[in-house]
Amino acid sequence: MTDNTQKENYFNCPIWIEQKPEFLNLALAGSERHVKEAKKNNKELIKSTKDFGFSHHSGPLQTDPVFKIITNYIGQRSWEFLDAQGFDLKDHTLVFTEMWVQEFAKNGGGHHDTHVHYNNHVSGFYFLKCSEKTSYPIFHDPRPGATMTKLPLKDPQAISDGLEAVNFKVTPGTMIFFNSYMPHQYAVDHGKEPFRFIHWNIQAIPNMAFKPIGQA
Repeated sequence: MTDNTQKENYFNCPIWIEQKPEFLNLALAGSERHVKEAKKNNKELIKSTKDFGFSHHSGPLQTDPVFKIITNYIGQRSWEFLDAQGFDLKDHTLVFTEMWVQEFAKNGGGHHDTHVHYNNHVSGFYFLKCSEKTSYPIFHDPRPGATMTKLPLKDPQAISDGLEAVNFKVTPGTMIFFNSYMPHQYAVDHGKEPFRFIHWNIQAIPNMAFKPIGQA
């Protein structure tokens, strides 16, 4: 860049990361029943794989009253997350489409390939059991054009405008918010320590969608 060059950054992809240890004990205790139920449902799979290579995925948490204080907080922060990006939400209502807890297989191999959550607007994680020895989330550049024309990086480990992926080392109590269009994955877990987290998806629904057909 020259001295008279002005740099502007547009089309940014925000990720909000915060520490919420005050929810940790409630979430750990509340999720225990759901994880046990998931493991019960996976009894045959655990037996055939020796609990390796997959994750124990619960049913919906957003309707469990135990998690009400957490869902209220996530809902409010999700609204603020979209509002901060300049979106006008006055004619929309945010609703949970999904919220679940999952724990990776005890003996390792648990992971998630790169994916997005279509037809949603805010996704997020709340980490309950994790360490430097467990899996971690990885986010990818969501711009197809940038991926198609990607050039080699001088230093793939450096934070730069050409970066194609970024990962975060998380701790229990870490909460992450991101736009649902952002591709993400989980690194392969080695089964050295337990890895458990809550995941959710939220959709902004137009208020008109709640009105009966024919109603003005």
